[in-house]
Parts: sequence; structure tokens; C-alpha cells
Amino acid sequence: MTTIPSTMTAIGITSSGGPEVLVPERRPVPAPGDGEVLIKVAAAGVNRPDVMQRKGLYPPPPGASDIPGLEIAGEIAALGPGAQRWRIGDRVMALVSGGGYAEYCVAHESHALPVGALSMAEAAAVPETTFTVWHNVFERGALKAGETLLVHGGSSGIGTTAIQLAKNFGARVIVTAGSQDKCDACRKLGADVAVNYSSEDFVAATKAATGGTGADVILDMIGGDYVERNYEAAAVEGRIVQIAFQGGPKATVNFMRLMLKRLHHTGSTLRSRAVADKGAIARALEDKVLPLMSAGTVKPIVFKTFPLAQAAAAHALMETSQHIGKIVLTVE
Repeated sequence: MTTIPSTMTAIGITSSGGPEVLVPERRPVPAPGDGEVLIKVAAAGVNRPDVMQRKGLYPPPPGASDIPGLEIAGEIAALGPGAQRWRIGDRVMALVSGGGYAEYCVAHESHALPVGALSMAEAAAVPETTFTVWHNVFERGALKAGETLLVHGGSSGIGTTAIQLAKNFGARVIVTAGSQDKCDACRKLGADVAVNYSSEDFVAATKAATGGTGADVILDMIGGDYVERNYEAAAVEGRIVQIAFQGGPKATVNFMRLMLKRLHHTGSTLRSRAVADKGAIARALEDKVLPLMSAGTVKPIVFKTFPLAQAAAAHALMETSQHIGKIVLTVE
């Protein structure tokens, strides 16, 4: 059994600002509480919420670590009181509410999933996106076989996951992306239609691709003026699911379409959800999604990995939006 050190390298945020404020520092190794496990981190996913936190726009919820990082993969190093599901040495990937950019991180045992045949870098790219896509597209959005899903930001970690899952469950997929390369990458992953939003109107393209009826489910991380355009692009009884507001959380919208088309506009955040809620999503993933990953029909798309100490470079890349899929930090 390996000894757990008292301190570890973690990435601190020295002040709100650009990528350069992410600096390696020594921190105490956290102790797992009731129902929690301590994971020796092998890799950690990089996500937009981490960028928002670094800028001072998305503080961690009460009780969460101030170290960024919402998803990790590694080996169980210690069990907290009452933790029963895992054994020391088990290889897991886990959703965490903070603390991922570090050599050790605590997770609730119910938020961890077996790594299976994935590499640690691939496994670290799974939790945040699959929890988000499963809950929002399939649970809140109730996407069914034969329906059409419109995904904004198709080449993002969320987008590449949504394309693969929706196709595997029998839906048609339309995506928006910002370049020809990104559109091509989305088609390669299975998207039926890819709309280059820098030169095409996604509303017109969605209508054209659906014979005028529109999309049954729309997964949107943009907000702003996309809200009204989503209402235009949606089918009668369409479900629009909001997961972020990269274009701003306020919009001027003609809500008449909401009534005339009987639309549902919902949304959710993951980080502040109750432990039991996240545990329920994890069980659904284990049942419905992990078998697809084991079979290789759904796989995380890792664009680039960086050593933990180069977290600033990873964030700088994310902010260029040049990547297709996920960016991952690796821990030696």
C-alpha cells in the first residue's frame, strides 16, 4: 500500500485574471469525508466553468475546493467513513465540485465510475460532459429515437459527446460550429448536418434539414440572441435546454412562439446540484452510456494534453477555441 503524502502540488488561482494567474503551489492533501473517496489523480479535464472561475465569474459552491477542476481520473487512494462501493487501487473517473487540478482530489463515491478500457486521459474527459449531456439532452430534453437534436458548439467537449450519444440512441443531429474544419469533424463523428455559423443562418439550415418542421430538442450553451432564434428553429412541442450563457444571460425575446409552438425552455447547472441528484445521473450513465464506451461506439475526443504545471497553457488554448473535443491535464 502506498503512503499518502501530507502535501501535494495543485494549481492555485493567484487572483482573478488571464491564464497566467494559474500557478502550481503546495497544498495539504484533502481527507475524504463521509461517503467520499480520495483519488490519486492521473488526469483532469479542462472545462469552460474552470475558465469562468479563473476570471472570478463562477465562484465554487460553499464547501467546495477553491482549486479548479470538475472532473478527474485516477486510482482510489483512501476511503472515507462509510464509503463502500470502491476498493483502494480501483481505477475510476469522477465528477467533482472542485479540486481536480491537483495530485489528489476528493470525490463522493456515488459520483465515480469505472474507467474500463479507456486511457486515464480519455477517462478524465468523460464525467463533466457525459453527466451534462445525459441529464440535459435525454432527461430534461427527453430526446427520443427518430427526433432531431440541434447542438450549438458541436465541436466542443459537450458537442462531440452529444453528437455520439444522440446518434447511438437513434436521433438525427444538426450542429453549429465556427469553421469548416470543425463542421467536418462533427460530420465525421456522425452529425447529419453541420452549419458553419460564421457564414450560414442556423435557423434556415435547421428548417431546411427538417422539411420545415424544426428541431425537437435544442442544446444551447450560447444564450443571448440565440434564445429567440432557438424558438424559431424549434419544432412544435420542441424542448430547448440551456446549459450556459457564453453570449450573455439576457435576451429580448418575442415569447409568442413559446405559446404557439407549445415549447418547453428549461436548463440546469451541474456543480451545485445535490449529491443524490448527481449520483442518480451517474447510475444512469453506468447503465446506458458506459456499455457504449466499452463497445467503442462512443469515445471521448481528446484534442490535446498538457502536464498539470502547464494549466495556464491549457486555458490559453481553450480561450482560442481552436480545439475540437477536450483538453486534459496529466499528472506525473
